[in-house]
Amino acid sequence: MRIAVAGGTGRIGALVVARLRARGHDVVLLTRREGVDLEAANGIGDRLIGVDAVIDVTNPPVTDVASAERTFTAITENLLSAESRAGVRHHIALSIAGLCAVDGNPHYYGKRAQQRAVRAGKIPFTIVPATQFHDFPAMIADWSTVDGASQVPPLLLQPIAPRDVADVLVEVAEGEPQGMHPDVAGPRLEDAVDMARRTREKRGVTRPLLATWRGGALGVEFAGEVLLPAEGARLVPTTFDEWLESEAAV
Repeated sequence: MRIAVAGGTGRIGALVVARLRARGHDVVLLTRREGVDLEAANGIGDRLIGVDAVIDVTNPPVTDVASAERTFTAITENLLSAESRAGVRHHIALSIAGLCAVDGNPHYYGKRAQQRAVRAGKIPFTIVPATQFHDFPAMIADWSTVDGASQVPPLLLQPIAPRDVADVLVEVAEGEPQGMHPDVAGPRLEDAVDMARRTREKRGVTRPLLATWRGGALGVEFAGEVLLPAEGARLVPTTFDEWLESEAAV
């Protein structure tokens, strides 16, 4: 198959591209390095000639709700329009499990706008909602340092390895459009504060860690079980412990 990847040099995109090539697919990159500006709709059309499916794993930086909704909508609508002209048969979008449970975060508003645009488009689609990655709590701690202490909100996660996400996206692209795919999650529940602490220990970070919502990168709506996958989720194999041993220090 000829498969295009939007965001193919990013964290998930690079894994998707490597997996596609390992499985013998012809991969087309939709990135700025290839002269493509997805938000401005420049350089997309010619690269989609003969493409069977498009995997969208773009993750543009956003700072507020309005810009997030505008950016994600523009990227999605521009992709879908070019896909329609080129005869692409399947659009795959990576999304977030529990997306509708959190209101206060601009990125979540952008991803909801993305989903609305995908559903409103003319291309048969599959939306794949995945839980948070294994290093998500440590990233929160890095973003939120107040008075010398990193802050992580107490919450439960069922985290997933990026390489497992890439495997699912490739599998979906090789198949028929499914509409809304079941949530994709790691094999077991984990405590976010404990995950952050253990990841930072692995990386040699000694800064104190505080379990709190006050002054952190995430608001109080990120609490309890809000980010857990829905019933019937598809579970993938890599545990947090396995990821911690193999990848956390990288």
